[in-house]
Amino acid sequence: MSANTFLTIERASVKRMRCILWNPWGSAARAEYINMEKKEIQQAAEAEKTTEKIWKRKHWHPVISGFLILAMAISFFFLLFRFEDLCAKISALISILIPFIYGGVMAYMLRMPCNFFEKYLEKWLPKKLKKRAGGFAILLSLFCAGLVLYLLISMVVPQMAASISSIVTELPGTAERASEWIQELLADNPVMENYLQTAMEAVNTKIEAWARKDLLPMLMSMVDGFAGTVSTVVTFLFNIFIGMVVCIYVLGSRKLFARQAKAVVYSIFRPRWAEAILNEVNYADKMFVGFFSGKILDSAIIGLICYIFSLILGFPNAMLVSVIVGVTNIIPYFGPYIGAVPSALLILIVDPIKCIWFLVFIIVLQQFDGNILGPRLLANSTGLSGFWVLFSVTVFSGVFGFVGILIGVPVFAVIYDLIRKLVVMGLRRNHKLELLGTDHGGNERQDRRQAEKTGMDTET
Repeated sequence: MSANTFLTIERASVKRMRCILWNPWGSAARAEYINMEKKEIQQAAEAEKTTEKIWKRKHWHPVISGFLILAMAISFFFLLFRFEDLCAKISALISILIPFIYGGVMAYMLRMPCNFFEKYLEKWLPKKLKKRAGGFAILLSLFCAGLVLYLLISMVVPQMAASISSIVTELPGTAERASEWIQELLADNPVMENYLQTAMEAVNTKIEAWARKDLLPMLMSMVDGFAGTVSTVVTFLFNIFIGMVVCIYVLGSRKLFARQAKAVVYSIFRPRWAEAILNEVNYADKMFVGFFSGKILDSAIIGLICYIFSLILGFPNAMLVSVIVGVTNIIPYFGPYIGAVPSALLILIVDPIKCIWFLVFIIVLQQFDGNILGPRLLANSTGLSGFWVLFSVTVFSGVFGFVGILIGVPVFAVIYDLIRKLVVMGLRRNHKLELLGTDHGGNERQDRRQAEKTGMDTET
């Protein structure tokens, strides 16, 4: 306690002692004096603590702010001038975390069947085994996933191998027919024949020079590349194995991880912001699950329809073409066009006339998918217009490559939802709710409910 505080208390005590000496009720006055003395000491101590807090806040707040600004400036400097090194470090970190990323993705995909099995096992298992319901659910989920993968491979791979072997068998005949057609064409055009012979001689000369100079180094690099490919395959299989182990651990502790994440969020943020963050995480989860489950089901149906009609119309390599069409259909917007080109080339090698009919069939099939099947399976899954779907696929594919093509639409849908909610909050704050509508891609009723809820939260 400071000297000024003691001096104030001492002066007050002297005044009270003078009053007590002239008071006939000495004992009562003495007790009152002691109580007042204690209260003054307590008040003085509290005032001193408050002064110390104010002093610390006044003097330390600029120091902390300056330190944070300096740290942000240094980080921004290194981000600009050491960007390549930063990207290299991030890539190295991602390569280390690849098994955990694989495991997390597999656990996320198996979470819903695992919850389904656990829910029903808890009802039907005896009391002694109910505690083991989670473990049994994980085993059943892994077994079902492995069974589906095995069935797909057993059905698709033999048909694909047969299609590839038929292509290899038909290729010499196709080349011979093409050569005969070219010869017949050149027989009626001697000028074109001379020009083609000159071009072929030039091509042969360039091929001989290329074989002498570049073929041997290319073969050596191919040998080195084969060794690197074997190493890459072994590393990939090892990462998949570790990822499966991580997947089992994550599935077994998924409820614990969820509670821990929720506790961390509530420990850092205020309750209102914590609830908003958790609600947005739930929205992102529903967005990803709804989009990918609907898209996979849609692509499977499109692949099955393509296979059935390919058999009916007599298209060659029906299984291989249907697999290509179904798999590429998962890619939003560009998928149908990406799958149609190699499929048409595979049919063109065998039968050019049927290739034309296949292109017509693909156009009709994609119209059916885009206007009838897709909207029914993916209704309200993202809430994005066609422009924003094209924008998200283009931007994310340019930044993240093939992974960006797959996750671009749901990720952008979450970002779009965040921006929409911020717009609603701003309109509610500025008393401009009449500007709400469907022009910005949202649902008017949903936006108004969000605005009213935001206003109630703000008032409370």
